[in-house]
Amino acid sequence: MNRHVQRLVALLAGFAASMAMAQTTTPPPLGPTTSAPQPATNMETTPPAMTQQDVAAFFDGLVPFALQRSDIAGGVIIVVKDGSVLFAKGYGYADLAHRTVPSPDSTLFRPGSISKLFTWTAVMQLVEQGKLQLDRDVNDYLDFKIPAYQGKPITLRNLMTHTPGFEDTAKGLLPASVDEVNLERYLKTHLPARIFPPGEIVAYSNYGCGLAGYIVQRVSGERFEDYVANHIFQPLQMTHSSFAQPLPPSLAAMMSKGYKSASDGTPQPFELVDPAPAGSMSTTAEDMAHFMIAQLQNGQYGNARILQPATAELMHSQQYVPAPGINGFDLGFYQENRNGLRIIGHGGDTVFFHSDLHLLLDQHIGVFMSFNSSGSAEAHGTLMVRTAIFDAFLDRYFPYTPPSQPTLPSAKADAAKVVGWYQASRRNESALRMLYLTGQVNVGAQPDGTLVVSFLTDYAGQPLKWREVRPLQYREVNGQDKLAFVTNPDGSIRYWATDYLPGVEVFQRVPGFKSLGCVGVLVVIAIVVMLATMLIWLAGWLVRRHYRRVLDLPAALLRTRRLSRLGTLAMLVSVLGWVALLVAAGIDENVLLHGAATPWMLLLYVLGVIALLGAVAIVIHTWCNRSAARSRWVRAGEIVLAVAAIYLAWFILAFGLVSFNLHY
Repeated sequence: MNRHVQRLVALLAGFAASMAMAQTTTPPPLGPTTSAPQPATNMETTPPAMTQQDVAAFFDGLVPFALQRSDIAGGVIIVVKDGSVLFAKGYGYADLAHRTVPSPDSTLFRPGSISKLFTWTAVMQLVEQGKLQLDRDVNDYLDFKIPAYQGKPITLRNLMTHTPGFEDTAKGLLPASVDEVNLERYLKTHLPARIFPPGEIVAYSNYGCGLAGYIVQRVSGERFEDYVANHIFQPLQMTHSSFAQPLPPSLAAMMSKGYKSASDGTPQPFELVDPAPAGSMSTTAEDMAHFMIAQLQNGQYGNARILQPATAELMHSQQYVPAPGINGFDLGFYQENRNGLRIIGHGGDTVFFHSDLHLLLDQHIGVFMSFNSSGSAEAHGTLMVRTAIFDAFLDRYFPYTPPSQPTLPSAKADAAKVVGWYQASRRNESALRMLYLTGQVNVGAQPDGTLVVSFLTDYAGQPLKWREVRPLQYREVNGQDKLAFVTNPDGSIRYWATDYLPGVEVFQRVPGFKSLGCVGVLVVIAIVVMLATMLIWLAGWLVRRHYRRVLDLPAALLRTRRLSRLGTLAMLVSVLGWVALLVAAGIDENVLLHGAATPWMLLLYVLGVIALLGAVAIVIHTWCNRSAARSRWVRAGEIVLAVAAIYLAWFILAFGLVSFNLHY
């Protein structure tokens, strides 16, 4: 987080409080947010009643400024309570050119991965009909085979808790044309590698949800899109919702424009999603209210029922936890418990649309919000807006003070045990190991035994501090978020998890020699050595040319010298080429999503092989140079170059820069 984010949240808090005070004499606290938690305090003994008037004043005081500050064109928010809509409103613009305000009833948004909740609901419908079993091998429902991993098959329960063990993939997720959208073809041609045993490690998987949707399609005998329309949308009267791509003309005319930002103002094309069950839905806020009411009422909406009560209760029950006391997964929903409340939900993001759905199960309250722009990077766009709005909502109507827990005396000793580097379980091992190297997270210890985690920060961009309240279980200092470490049988640290984030991944310990703290430094040193060597060689060549001198070396040594220079150049081009590709992917998501990286990766793989041969040439030249009549400085320089070449050769092999794997 940075100072821009700090200003955003501080201003949101002040603005919301001033508007809400017009409706009540009790000031609303703005407490912690998922992205940047703050101390949770119980400023109110009696929170304001959640009336339509108070909720409207709350959101009207918060959202317009949030959109403007974060450069978001528009959005919708709807709140349901006790089986009916309490509040619904559109903010900003659905179409900037025509200044059209979004309507909760008739403007369609793209909820992204919230679509998965409909896929999981379809699965549970077939489970209660006896057509599917949660713990049966999914291969029994498929016309192709998912290989077992360590002898363990994948089940639907694994898919619904994102624990099938698949690596993450992005290529083809957002196709460039409708002709590329085909659920069956996608699943059969994009099977990701298995990197974990099923049921053990959570690692969010779009492919896994697509697989579940395909199973629904095969077992029901209906196209997935038709099944959801007939068995979920129709009984819930969701008349403005569809998984179709592209949308039928009657709905396409109601679709909000998508934007990079409000200031950019250029409407973006309708985004295609493959596999469709993972995120292709288009819907209105009003339709989403029907779905939330049905889930909150254990499957019933009006006179219609999409799930039996026992099935809905099972769907809303805990199925997986990554660590003690940390939010985990129900069946399809991830847990968002906060402020002492039992909350389940899901987020969703396409490139341009960003949404959240939250269900307060025991309070019978649901909140859905969706925005049509990525927003400004400086204000962390819609991520901060969505999080700040919902957490401010919780703190206003359900203020909370976390229980007091003393810090353990073993805090300093345990902190020394857990410090180090960690990588997310949601990652790609086949082709993008170097990318995920750059995303490693550092856990550090303070002198007082508290921990800091490199990317868990407060509004001011300062690292949050975590203190140990139980063995290897930590709580945010002056806050309510938790962080816990899980050990291997030998007592070593396996991974950590936190409810600061949705529980879609954990962070696994990285060996020191493969950590960013070690590899990053040594790779930079090796590159500097090679660049300096190339500059020295170039300078030497220019000087000799100026004075019309030649190197007086044996022919064999001249040959190895030339090869070593070519090898040095090849190693530099190989490693820096990967750096350039990753930078390009960070600037333009389509580089990975649309597969534009594929030809460049193939070229870089070839360059990697040449670089390895170049490393061999450098080492051979250094060996041959040991007995030549050259100064000790020259020989020392060749040795340093050889050491740098050997390390970069290890780096190329260890991080898959010659794997020729295109599964990303």
